[in-house]
Amino acid sequence: MSPLWLLTLLLALSQALPFEQKGFWDFTLDDGLLMMNDEEASGSDTTSGVPDLDSVTPTFSAMCPFGCHCHLRVVQCSDLGLKTVPKEISPDTTLLDLQNNDISELRKDDFKGLQHLYALVLVNNKISKIHEKAFSPLRKLQKLYISKNHLVEIPPNLPSSLVELRIHDNRIRKVPKGVFSGLRNMNCIEMGGNPLENSGFEPGAFDGLKLNYLRISEAKLTGIPKDLPETLNELHLDHNKIQAIELEDLLRYSKLYRLGLGHNQIRMIENGSLSFLPTLRELHLDNNKLSRVPAGLPDLKLLQVVYLHSNNITKVGINDFCPMGFGVKRAYYNGISLFNNPVPYWEVQPATFRCVTDRLAIQFGNYKK
Repeated sequence: MSPLWLLTLLLALSQALPFEQKGFWDFTLDDGLLMMNDEEASGSDTTSGVPDLDSVTPTFSAMCPFGCHCHLRVVQCSDLGLKTVPKEISPDTTLLDLQNNDISELRKDDFKGLQHLYALVLVNNKISKIHEKAFSPLRKLQKLYISKNHLVEIPPNLPSSLVELRIHDNRIRKVPKGVFSGLRNMNCIEMGGNPLENSGFEPGAFDGLKLNYLRISEAKLTGIPKDLPETLNELHLDHNKIQAIELEDLLRYSKLYRLGLGHNQIRMIENGSLSFLPTLRELHLDNNKLSRVPAGLPDLKLLQVVYLHSNNITKVGINDFCPMGFGVKRAYYNGISLFNNPVPYWEVQPATFRCVTDRLAIQFGNYKK
């Protein structure tokens, strides 16, 4: 069996998510060059985004937990009804899959000796307690998937080598200051599906992080959090209770190229709010309560995709999307969705979409009262 099997399994696990998000390939495919480049750029001294395939050779070790499947450096112990982390895991293991079990606690020595572990999958267990030193031996861990458990707090003392943390669908209500301290290599956090309110983020909770991707969907946010990392390229806050975007809400997020605010209760976007997003390429505002196209879209020279379907928009002006001068917009639109709005589309002037690549990129109609 080819050594590439290791990468195939890791990629499959990375994509087996309880949500569907287009564009997340930036991080699920980091086994190629993207994550590796991020780490090199940050001066990371950990292993690259890909295990060293030159050293991945059969160990012929007799150490394999009962009922598990072990090959090369992958130990797969999923769907076994395990109540604890199994013993007799080979110390050269690179990927440990423990998803879909009944593990309720991570103890101090559960991962003792696993200093080469690159990815740990604990999705869909019953974990509610983690010893403060449980992750201490995992000096090379880069991917921790611990979603769909019973955690009420971010695990303490996460490995400094960590690049990707998926902790969605738990019971976390608070993100205290310092919980991510020392995680200078982290660039992706998925923490949606937790009952987080705006007040649950302590000031400075994300201090020191240089994230590219953050998702806090399906929570209880009523506004855009003020203190998220300035380095973000993608921010997804869909399925919350956000009601408005005020002038300075997006001030610190000038590096965003994808912003997800769909399935909220947004009625108002203050004029000038979007001007702080000069590199924005994709904007999701579908399934809200907007009565007009947000002001400022023509000034976003790189914007290519706008989702505005399922709102209360009744009118589309000739200059709502495109700038008035030629050559001002650097990237033409390739997607504008306006369906399921009470817009009399036969009244919209064709020149409204003069900066769209193709008329098939415009979606109208299907409005039901």
